[in-house]
Amino acid sequence: MDMAMSSQHLTQQQKIKLSSHDVSVYYAGTQALFDISLDVEDNMVTALIGPSGCGKSTYLRCLNRMNDTIENCRVEGRIELDGVDIHGGEVDPVQLRAKVGMVFQKPNPFPKSVYDNVAYGPRIHGIANSRSELDEIVESSLRRAALWNEVRDRLNSPGTGLSGGQQQRLCIARAIATQPELLLMDEPCSALDPIATSQIEDLIGQLRETFSVVIVTHSMQQAARVSQRTAFFHLGNLVEVRNTETMFTNPQDERTESYITGRIG
Repeated sequence: MDMAMSSQHLTQQQKIKLSSHDVSVYYAGTQALFDISLDVEDNMVTALIGPSGCGKSTYLRCLNRMNDTIENCRVEGRIELDGVDIHGGEVDPVQLRAKVGMVFQKPNPFPKSVYDNVAYGPRIHGIANSRSELDEIVESSLRRAALWNEVRDRLNSPGTGLSGGQQQRLCIARAIATQPELLLMDEPCSALDPIATSQIEDLIGQLRETFSVVIVTHSMQQAARVSQRTAFFHLGNLVEVRNTETMFTNPQDERTESYITGRIG
């Protein structure tokens, strides 16, 4: 009986990929986030929505310690990835960022070839033991980013020479080449046209089969299309988090309803 209970508990625990408890963020003494507690479930897309300046991107940057790089930024609270405190003394931020990949708002390929953009992470983290292994990782990552067929004959061409949508898929390939466990996306489609946006959204649906995904989006329609859970932020507070369909059809908080219906934001 005890073993059965223990096994059940383990199964439940495995569903939570990342957990944050009472996370607050201060920039030079000004508080930007207030006691955020939020779970990110495995193999699911969690969308963060809310008005500009509400703390969505600040929270996202907490999840791979990107805020460490900002002067006068202080993060309080606890964030656990697979039960391990990401601020623990044994956690190397560089290794953490290999496990928690990030795709930014504006495509930002390195000024290197397509191949070297994707190979960069595996090289610095020593993931590939040979050139043939590296070739496999590059091809596999580009395939998963739905880009391989478009660039297979131009692997040695500059990544910056691709179209905007292709550049963003290249950045996704670069982010997943280190085999992360969690993929963060900060408004990944805001600089793209509708066709490229649709391609990225389709890709997000495929990626969640392998990764947990957290996406910041200014588009409620996009959140409704790509996510299974949605969290609404307002003025640095997490107002509510629900499954996406319920959030958009039956929000519990008046502030959420006002945002969804366009009265605030």
